[in-house]
Amino acid sequence: MSDSVSKPSALDGIKVIDAATLFAGPMAATMLGDFGADVLKIEHPTKADPVRWHGASKDGIGLWWKLIGRNKRAMTLYFGSPEGQEILKELIVGADVLIENFRPGTLEKWGLSPEVLHEINPGLVIARVTGFGQFGPYSSRAGFGTLAEAMSGFAAITGQPEGPPTLPPFGLADGIAALTTAYAIMVALKARDTTGRGQVIDMAIIEPILTVLGPQLLAFDQLGTLQERTGNRSSSNAPRNTYKTRDGSWVAVSTSAHSIAERVMRLVGHPEYIEEPWFSSGSERAKHADELDAAVGDWIAQRDRDEVMRAFEEADAAVAPIYNAKDVLEDPQFNALGTIKTIEDADFGPIRMQNVLFRLDETPGEIRHTGLSQGHDTDEVLAELGKSPDEISWLRDEGVV
Repeated sequence: MSDSVSKPSALDGIKVIDAATLFAGPMAATMLGDFGADVLKIEHPTKADPVRWHGASKDGIGLWWKLIGRNKRAMTLYFGSPEGQEILKELIVGADVLIENFRPGTLEKWGLSPEVLHEINPGLVIARVTGFGQFGPYSSRAGFGTLAEAMSGFAAITGQPEGPPTLPPFGLADGIAALTTAYAIMVALKARDTTGRGQVIDMAIIEPILTVLGPQLLAFDQLGTLQERTGNRSSSNAPRNTYKTRDGSWVAVSTSAHSIAERVMRLVGHPEYIEEPWFSSGSERAKHADELDAAVGDWIAQRDRDEVMRAFEEADAAVAPIYNAKDVLEDPQFNALGTIKTIEDADFGPIRMQNVLFRLDETPGEIRHTGLSQGHDTDEVLAELGKSPDEISWLRDEGVV
């Protein structure tokens, strides 16, 4: 990635207005900004995006914002005022994408409906990200990723068999929706190349996570079966679990391929299982998870993690250490890939964060800067629209910016 500055960016010339809050919409905008899009983050003048204070902070500055606000210019604007609405319309003239996550009907209430915006800019792609979509009986409800994780069926299959449904300790549904929104925007931009017209993307956070959960709906529709909670085990193969090593670390073992399952059992000194009639089927092995877990777990418990890792690697079997954030930062594979990037931050100096999502050899992405302070670029953006210093001062006095 060292020569990325000298290479063109894939999304050079694409202008994105990020008028969303918290995670799904803003994260989609971040992904576009990482590959060269000119992203303008617009926040309410007095009610900034709550992600600025979400989670851990240092010196009163939220660390989530440093990540999700990267590669974005920052502006404040009050859409509820006539002056704010006019300024947004001026910005829309030169924009390619608008990302918003207001409750359905809010843009319309402000006179900023997609129909109005498309009259101004027929090529505009409008991504509307909400919990439940733009229509239907739940569309007016407040929607967050937690609700999507509950309603999609994710929580129902996550956790120990005798324990409660379990929610993830991070924004899983939002992250999946962000990836999907970025993909949808790129599809809409490609379509625009043919039609010359933008379009509206209706992204409901409850839907993308449902898709990645796989054929659960098909299984119930065709077989009448419901997937049960299995903890770290799988109903499709075994052994598959987390196992504690002698030195108190943990590793995860996967045997999705039959050949890997055979190698694991030979490695742990129990080749006799391989001859069992049920061993050749992953789903049948899963029915014998207790005895397979005991064999693998006992072998791992007698060894330190490094020894376990070496032995599995030599046997060409699938194992991974269970990491925390400290481990990730120190891992040689992540460092070889450039997964973690050190960036100079205006507030903290050098900071480490996740790099861009993937590597392109011709048009690589780049982190140009971390999240900026609220309204950092307001005056600059207004000046680009032709506003004089006196006009900008008046807008600030009136609370429009």
